[in-house]
Amino acid sequence: MKLHHDNFQNHKRYNLPPAQLIIADIPYNIGTDAYGSNPQWYEGGDNSNGESKLAGKRFFDTDENFNIPEFMHFTSRMLKKEPKEKNDAGCMIVFCAFEQQMQVIDEGKKYGYKNYINLVFRKNFSPQVMKANMRVVGNTEYAIILYRDKLPKFRNKGRMVMNCMDWQRDSITPKVHPTQKPIGVIGRLIETFTDPGDVVIDPCAGSGVTLLAAENLGRKSFGFEINKTFVTAFETQIRPQVRELLF
Repeated sequence: MKLHHDNFQNHKRYNLPPAQLIIADIPYNIGTDAYGSNPQWYEGGDNSNGESKLAGKRFFDTDENFNIPEFMHFTSRMLKKEPKEKNDAGCMIVFCAFEQQMQVIDEGKKYGYKNYINLVFRKNFSPQVMKANMRVVGNTEYAIILYRDKLPKFRNKGRMVMNCMDWQRDSITPKVHPTQKPIGVIGRLIETFTDPGDVVIDPCAGSGVTLLAAENLGRKSFGFEINKTFVTAFETQIRPQVRELLF
């Protein structure tokens, strides 16, 4: 397990083994509207207290101009080559905004990902409480499974996996990243699409949850994160605490 403080574009310098599975939570390119429907926009979550320091702020620096074609170009080289055998192909899972789904699919095709399966994660809560007066609020997350020709390796003990999954809350991992995913959700995906000993790579690692979930399941994991603050939080907060609870 290794989280590199670097851009995924520089992956070759680290001589990483090819990935069976790439998991990435890409920036949603929502810019200064990041907290637009979140109570954190206001002090103490109460609009009568006025705006907080998060009002009109981005989640992180790249959450406005993240380049999806560039991302596809580099990550397509990280995935292992298409095998001759069936039920052993690699794939990439990209968490993205609803509006980004078609661009992810279209750009993926340009870089060899000819096929896709969409995933929807259902929460039993909504972060859009500031839109409650609209009556319809968001309680879903979206991801796309991208693969080349052969169906990806699939491990679920003979059972079906529905493309709409429950979003398990994470009571284990310290929250250090604004779009941090629950370790249980990531772990379920890793367990489904890889075997023990396989390589998992996260090009936009953020808090590093993917790396810990992979290690806990006996997979080799590598990640890239350009923000030093998140890398430090992973090493000092997440990694020690979660390892103590899970390993």
